[in-house]
Amino acid sequence: MTRRAWFLVVLNLLIPGSAQALAGSRKLGRFGLRATLSLWLLVGIAVVVYLLWPVVVFSVATNPIGLWVAQVLLVAYAILWIVLTFDTLRLVKLVRIKGSMRPAVAAFSIVTLVVLTGTAAYGAVVAGTTRDTIGNVFASAPPEPPINGRYNILLLGGDAGPDRDGLRPDSVSVISIEDATGKVSMFGLPRDLTSIPFSADSPMLANYPNGYGYNDTCDVDVCMLNSIYTEVELKSPDLYPNAVAEGSEPGIEAMRDAVEGALGIQIQYYVLIDMYGFEQLINALGGITIDVKERLPIGGSEDLSDVGAWIEPGVQHMDGNTALWYARSRHGTSDYDRMSRQREVQEAMIQQMDPSNVLARFQDVAAAGSEVVKTDIPQGTLGRFVELALLAKGQPITNVDFVPPLIDPEAPDYSLIQQMTADAMALTPAEGD
Repeated sequence: MTRRAWFLVVLNLLIPGSAQALAGSRKLGRFGLRATLSLWLLVGIAVVVYLLWPVVVFSVATNPIGLWVAQVLLVAYAILWIVLTFDTLRLVKLVRIKGSMRPAVAAFSIVTLVVLTGTAAYGAVVAGTTRDTIGNVFASAPPEPPINGRYNILLLGGDAGPDRDGLRPDSVSVISIEDATGKVSMFGLPRDLTSIPFSADSPMLANYPNGYGYNDTCDVDVCMLNSIYTEVELKSPDLYPNAVAEGSEPGIEAMRDAVEGALGIQIQYYVLIDMYGFEQLINALGGITIDVKERLPIGGSEDLSDVGAWIEPGVQHMDGNTALWYARSRHGTSDYDRMSRQREVQEAMIQQMDPSNVLARFQDVAAAGSEVVKTDIPQGTLGRFVELALLAKGQPITNVDFVPPLIDPEAPDYSLIQQMTADAMALTPAEGD
């Protein structure tokens, strides 16, 4: 009876339903075996499809309906496993096996039950959280095809700290992804860029035919790139009447038109990241590690009175608050230094977002991410973007920052900017630096 007990509980672990088929209810056993074989078949199909057409698997894994189906299946299988395990304990007849073996057989069954059903339950929770996050962050619009073989995404770092009224994009970049290879080019534009040309179909062009900020012409106090967002949001949101309905904002659409005109490209999507919200996301990731080049204050006034602490030079592991001050600090540095530090924070966060770390902290990361990110990237594009992200791993990123001494923000050469943009996009993976 002891050998029979161990045989049944191990069989229940390896092939759920087989214990009932051999020694219990044949009907329950057949149902359990069908469910087990169906699960194995689904996993096998998923592996084969991933090896041949990975984008299909990524699309299902980032599709709300696919995630809902996965969640239901995981919960149903966890419940079935509980039923089969307790029925197996009934079949082994604990009272008829050796007394010293009873606790071991029972403990083995319960521990394996907790581990396996707990894993399935956690998978169901992750699927549900992912579905909710995708629904909250990403748009339900149809995806757009690549333009000239590339996806161009406007990345705005909005600074909405407690000392600010509203949000303004202090960090302006474009991420250009080559659809065939996943190779990434990043273009950084200083926020104090002036005389910015708008794209040919922009409604802003009628008001600023010579460029925004030309001869200090604008409708707000400071006439530079990131003022476009503020001006349109406050003074002329009617120029973009469909922006909100399409998952954007009038100020964001005006920024998109300006960056398209400056770089001479088309931009399909935007991502707005609240820099202040970085604190939550970085804490959710367990902090980030950055090699600090110069001493920077945390808090305090311009004369460095009431400084709460200092960020010292050297390799530092930062929590969210420290990383936020590192990215935002202005003391003794220029806007271009801040651009560089914000890029460091972004790259450090990407490094921390490895699968094991994200899964271990998934609930917190998902909750923070939904508060930090606003975008019009469609849900239907996520599968392809995940595949491109995997292709980009290990490839060098082509970084081009249009800052002094290369570009004078007060008298920018847009012909040079557009030529440099075109040259960077034309690089093949072997030619990239």
